[in-house]
Amino acid sequence: KTMSEENETLRTEFRYWINDKGSDGFKPDFNRYHLIVSYGCPFAERTILTRYLKGLEDVIGLDVVHPSGDEIGWKYGEKYPACTKNSINSGTHLKDIYMDVDANYKGQISVPVLYDKLKRTIVNNESADIVRILNDEFNSFCKTTEHSKLDLYPNELREKIDKTNEWTHQELTLNLYKVGRATNQQDYEKAVIEYFNSLDRLENILSKQRYLIGDEITECEVRLFPVLTRFDLVHYQLFKCNLRSLYNDYPNIWNYVKDLYQSGFGNIVNIDHIKKAYYTSHQLKFLNPAQIIPVGPIIDYRAPHNRQ
Repeated sequence: KTMSEENETLRTEFRYWINDKGSDGFKPDFNRYHLIVSYGCPFAERTILTRYLKGLEDVIGLDVVHPSGDEIGWKYGEKYPACTKNSINSGTHLKDIYMDVDANYKGQISVPVLYDKLKRTIVNNESADIVRILNDEFNSFCKTTEHSKLDLYPNELREKIDKTNEWTHQELTLNLYKVGRATNQQDYEKAVIEYFNSLDRLENILSKQRYLIGDEITECEVRLFPVLTRFDLVHYQLFKCNLRSLYNDYPNIWNYVKDLYQSGFGNIVNIDHIKKAYYTSHQLKFLNPAQIIPVGPIIDYRAPHNRQ
């Protein structure tokens, strides 16, 4: 996605599916599809994480754009650490890939992108869809049996997962932008109080169970983890969402984050890219005109946790 609240709520334009029947013209295959992401974007991180958890790193390629965009949008910068070159075409920006697919495209130039190298087109650019495509449709290509058996969206839990996703997405993801983009004191204070009420609700849930749905990691963790890892790093300071911190004031949420980080989620987290993406974002420059990136905070995601 892009970094503004308005763009977070816009519909994405490419919503095709991959399955064995090829109902939309796309069947799962080895080295046919490519994922284009930013480590800084929480929506893109959902898909990077699912690719990792399902053991699909050798099946689906990965392009990583530069964490800082410009007036055109997401750009490539292979010389920056952990970034890659554009492996789709010779363009300097993600926009060049979108324009190659559809020269008349008027939608958002957003990450993540699931790209089909065979048909040279975008399959899907909605993170929620891509998470489910990677979870459901590539099981015969997973690295190990354990990877293929992992189901982040099991049939018997789908109703609970959908209901949990609905409130966490609105209240803990999108509502952050109401805080960060508030233009007057009254709206800001209202948004902050509402946001921390939602964090209080989450803290209460996690005081009773290890994960959001109970004792199993599900899609809910994949969707919420990127938001929570960014909270103390960037939202607390940049968005002035600073009534309380996760590290100091929400022991159940903070131990939950450390539990997930240490269980493998942390293997795809790039703190440098996260901070740079927010503090030097072209779209968020009004929040940080000098684009100075804070040295801190120092956060130990590998400290002991009490989750079991």
